[in-house]
Amino acid sequence: MAQQHTPEPEKENSERWLLTYSDLITLLLIFFIILYTISKQDEAKFKQISESLSSALSGSKEVIGDSPGPHIIGQAGFKPQGDKTDKQEELAEKKKMQDIKQKVEELAKKEGLQTSISVTITERGVAIRIVDQVLFNSGYADLTPQADRILRGIGQILLTNKNQYIRIEGHTDNVPISNGRFASNWELSAARATKVLRLFVNIGFDPRLLSETGYGEYRPVADNKTELGKSKNRRVEIVILSTKFNQSESQSLEKPQH
Repeated sequence: MAQQHTPEPEKENSERWLLTYSDLITLLLIFFIILYTISKQDEAKFKQISESLSSALSGSKEVIGDSPGPHIIGQAGFKPQGDKTDKQEELAEKKKMQDIKQKVEELAKKEGLQTSISVTITERGVAIRIVDQVLFNSGYADLTPQADRILRGIGQILLTNKNQYIRIEGHTDNVPISNGRFASNWELSAARATKVLRLFVNIGFDPRLLSETGYGEYRPVADNKTELGKSKNRRVEIVILSTKFNQSESQSLEKPQH
């Protein structure tokens, strides 16, 4: 009888875990490659969405986003924005300010008032500065015939810009008022600014877009120790507010909630 051969027990493969480990490492590598690729492709979109959320949470009425993709819609409806659009709006506003400056300077030159009327562009907007001799008699707040003509000319230039807020500011030198009509330079400067505002309303400006204030002697642009400095400080400034300040003014026009 042949002797039966008993098979030897199979040896356990102690290195089988290496296959699982290798598969896990491969999957992790693929996962990180995919994450890296997505982050590179969506970096611009992520930035755009982040700006959209920030704009919405701050109460902006504009919309940021480019199709396709998610959009945040503000109170004013859909308006794509981004670096390119912001730049275009900034350039458009600068051009508008330069146009106003050029036209007012041309008017001043035509009237022979280049030294009495100046125009500067600041962060607040376009500031038209008119010395008081052009507009008022000393110590008074009634507009002269020349003032009426000059202000109407400036007003017609500014009326071409709809929905633009305008602030009218009166200033004096530091010499106390002594004619008994006004209690102080504050009252005089405010009364002069109001006269200019009323004229603007009469020629067609929306009263809701106008405001006036009197600063008296407390915001000089020159030294009150000299007569030349005093003459520069006695002035009215018409400020056409930039978009930044325009938006803050517009909040006061929102209808109250009941």
